[in-house]
Amino acid sequence: MATNPPLPEPRTNPDGSAVIRVLSYNIRSMRDDNTALARVITACTPDLVLIQEAPRFFRWRKKLARLAAASGQVLLSGGATAAGPALLCSLRATVERTEDVLLPLTPGQHRRGFATAVVRFGEARLGVLSCHLSLHREERYEQSGLLLDRLAALDVPHAVAGGDLNERPDGRSFRRLATGLQDCWTTAPWGTEYTSTPTDPHQRIDAILATPGIEVLGCGVPVGLPGVTETDLRAATDHLPVLAALRVPTA
Repeated sequence: MATNPPLPEPRTNPDGSAVIRVLSYNIRSMRDDNTALARVITACTPDLVLIQEAPRFFRWRKKLARLAAASGQVLLSGGATAAGPALLCSLRATVERTEDVLLPLTPGQHRRGFATAVVRFGEARLGVLSCHLSLHREERYEQSGLLLDRLAALDVPHAVAGGDLNERPDGRSFRRLATGLQDCWTTAPWGTEYTSTPTDPHQRIDAILATPGIEVLGCGVPVGLPGVTETDLRAATDHLPVLAALRVPTA
């Protein structure tokens, strides 16, 4: 278990760089305790929330909008239009563009997609991608390559991706992503490591990944963060969230 020094607070630095908090969270279609879910997100004070398994069916936009409002965020992109991944952001973010991407469908497998955006915090520009990779090993590996291609296509100097990778760090797809990107937990461990399951944390299958120019100030499951309780973490969904503090340089 990593030690828990205070995680840096969001701020804009005199040189124009920005310290931001990024939260990645599989919310299981909001089928659990949504009040607890909103409390966890609120306590993490994120600038960006990378969601997986957002609601995709009847009134899905309204459900996501309610979660955003209850946790001090606004809906940025994704949901049903990205087959589950979604992005929320604080009012601190200036949005340049968004795009929801559907990935090739393998017969017999679930449709997958990416929710993407380019945002600015002061003079720092950042590409953002939320993903939920396949349970199928070969499809997951192909999707990991598509993820790297999509980040490159955002055409920004710095980018962050996060999501449910459905694979442990020693897996082929996880290793592929961590070769070109920083695995934020490995770079600067903070909090605790394992994201599955809340009642029996024993594996890390969720991650936040950042391009090399971003400074990772801390990353992990926000156990012990003020306002984040074990009761809420267990009630909110079937995954634990990953929270990262990042310093994004100016463009």
